Amino acid sequence: MDSPAIPDELLADIFLRLPAPADLVRTSAACVSFRRLVSSRSFLRRFRELYAPPLLGFLDEHGFHPAIPPHPAAPAASAAALAADFSFAFLPSPASHWSVRDVRDGRVLLDRPRRHETGERRGHLSREIVVCDPLYRQYRLLPPIPDDLAASVEDSLGRGETFLAPPDHDEEATDETSFRVIWMGQCITKIVAFVFCSGTGEWRATPSVSWNDLFPGFAQPTWMSPFSWRQHAYGCFYWMAGWSEKFLVLDSRRMEFSVADRPPVLGGLCSSATMAIVEAGGGMTGMFVPAQYTFSHSAHDTHSVTYTIRRNNGGSSSHWQMEKTIPMGSGCLFIGSLGSHLLLYMHESLSLEPGCFTLDVRTFKLERVCSLAFIPKSHAYCNFPPSILSSPTVSSGKLSFAC
Repeated sequence: MDSPAIPDELLADIFLRLPAPADLVRTSAACVSFRRLVSSRSFLRRFRELYAPPLLGFLDEHGFHPAIPPHPAAPAASAAALAADFSFAFLPSPASHWSVRDVRDGRVLLDRPRRHETGERRGHLSREIVVCDPLYRQYRLLPPIPDDLAASVEDSLGRGETFLAPPDHDEEATDETSFRVIWMGQCITKIVAFVFCSGTGEWRATPSVSWNDLFPGFAQPTWMSPFSWRQHAYGCFYWMAGWSEKFLVLDSRRMEFSVADRPPVLGGLCSSATMAIVEAGGGMTGMFVPAQYTFSHSAHDTHSVTYTIRRNNGGSSSHWQMEKTIPMGSGCLFIGSLGSHLLLYMHESLSLEPGCFTLDVRTFKLERVCSLAFIPKSHAYCNFPPSILSSPTVSSGKLSFAC
């Protein structure tokens, strides 16, 4: 007598308990019914909620640099390098004019000067913006920022940036295809931000905030360096400027700007590129800063780094507490962060070859991702192996996406 078939609901619960994405790939190859279940949108949504996509490598102006053995994501990175088009030849021509600005959730945001632009717009407001999925060679060209929104921007500082934001999970219709793009401008008197939602296909303005509201009694002069070196943790973006003892913070869930104290160890002038913010666990924000400096190669070379955590005292108050000082050598450069991992480039070390590394704040384990003689400004590229993905996350058509 044949055994009764295992219901799909029970199979899904079993597959969700597999220890690694690679095991899920092997499961999907076992039979057609397993593949159909594993590739369903509902299952993939549940899987992505439980597992963070692996770091497959770094993407910069020279292309994709995949993780190499013995990094655990090396096989998936190799598969992605073969399956994806990181030259972006599928974008509207000429593809060489597009510049990578941000990477998040397997999507890449690029822009280029808008051709045949007329009117008063210039700089970042006049650029074409596209969000694409290099694995599936599909893209979505964003509409221009409407004139009525652009008119609210004082561009005397010439400072604007565009970046990807996590989807708004408060919306009931949110699914894995949704994404948001934020354009932020730092003007002389205020900060302006616009948000593009893939669900509505439109840009909308968020309430602007004046510098004086954030920094009472302060008016930013035109020569002052704006906040820069964007960092992300727990849905919030952080910027820092050497002249300020505060962070500029944007909560992407509420789309509200605020300021936060930076660690005392950063007292005095300090390059914004000398800090990296990470997710310390338990909703706490962690931060790496150099403990010592050397200017032999770069303004952000460091002998050792100090790790501090912002702890809540109860209520609305919090303070920074130093956790650890880590010797790193004189050739350690911060690339940024990815969740609970600090991203580093090591170009001078007696024991390590030059390359990109991650430092896990939970274990303080240093792990090589890839070997490069030098890496310019780059972005971490994370995704699940191509064989797990069953449907594009970005479409070139005018589909109805969730927001």
